[in-house]
Amino acid sequence: MHSTAPTRALARITAGLGPVLALTAATVLAGPAAHAQPVGNGTLAFSGDPADWITGGRSYSYADGAQDHFEIGADPEHRHVVLWVEAAGNVSWTLDLTAPAGQELTVGHYTEPAAEPSDGGADVSLYGDGRGCNSLGGSFTVSKLVFGPYGYVQAFDASFEQRCQGSSAALRGEVHIVNPPPPAQLALGVRTAVHGSAGTESGKAAVHGTVKCNKPATVAVSGEVVQSVNRVEVRGSYHTSVPCVPGAPVAWQAQAAPDGSVPFQRGRAAVTTRVEASDLDYENAPQVVVTGTATVRLDRTAG
Repeated sequence: MHSTAPTRALARITAGLGPVLALTAATVLAGPAAHAQPVGNGTLAFSGDPADWITGGRSYSYADGAQDHFEIGADPEHRHVVLWVEAAGNVSWTLDLTAPAGQELTVGHYTEPAAEPSDGGADVSLYGDGRGCNSLGGSFTVSKLVFGPYGYVQAFDASFEQRCQGSSAALRGEVHIVNPPPPAQLALGVRTAVHGSAGTESGKAAVHGTVKCNKPATVAVSGEVVQSVNRVEVRGSYHTSVPCVPGAPVAWQAQAAPDGSVPFQRGRAAVTTRVEASDLDYENAPQVVVTGTATVRLDRTAG
């Protein structure tokens, strides 16, 4: 997944346009970010009355495929769904359907109030091909909506009607989106080996273990080694990273230098380990973090 589609679409349609479209674009981007995902199967069709500013009375129809490229996304709170279409001939369209503030978008009918979208009401906004406006008196009906984790949109069917501000002319359209089931969320596991070493020259503690993952990820491994030496608490931190792939556990190893002048020595030490990675399938997802603790026996070794 990636989030380039909103930038591309807005850059194309805002160039050289007046404040009406600029306000619409600002309204769309004011809420939480909706990160784009490619669409597996989708259509967008709309047409307008002769006096409608967006369509000019024409009909438009797009289907995700070789010439038309669709991407869709939702914000983490599932308040709005945004569809981006890049069609042949360097034409872009953006459709944003938003529930009232504090509500999650779901199956049902929504009417845009006679006020600016920033007031927190429901909002329907379709713009593109160099034209946009502040809609007023619009409405939309969501007949099917299936979310996955972190704004993933698995299915979305809706019809909509939009009127530009001060106009009785309207455009009307439908959108239908079907995507594969959402990817599995990233899961990590960590193990710290119960045997390590303490360098006779460097005084560093060497620790190692394994990490597991259910899908590819670059895993950061960090932690702390704590040992009591002659009633002195010796501490040192460590960090490394490993590429993880599903299947067999992946080995990691790292060294912790003592914070003070007392070196790590042979004997028991408490080791905390933290592994974290980004779930590349979900840009809205927080870092996946797993921690563990172990009592490790440090043996003396050269180095």
